[in-house]
Amino acid sequence: MSVEARLESLRAKHAQLEAAIEAESHRPMPDGNRVSDLKRQKLKVKEELERLHA
Repeated sequence: MSVEARLESLRAKHAQLEAAIEAESHRPMPDGNRVSDLKRQKLKVKEELERLHA
């Protein structure tokens, strides 16, 4: 996989995680553990994006 393809894949994953966080946060009884897990995953993706982009 080329670097550009990997970057695009990571950007898509980042957007999916952001949408999942938003959806969970707007539920009547959001699951705090799920939100934390999603945020942790999103941070890992962001760190990899920054590492590849540098």
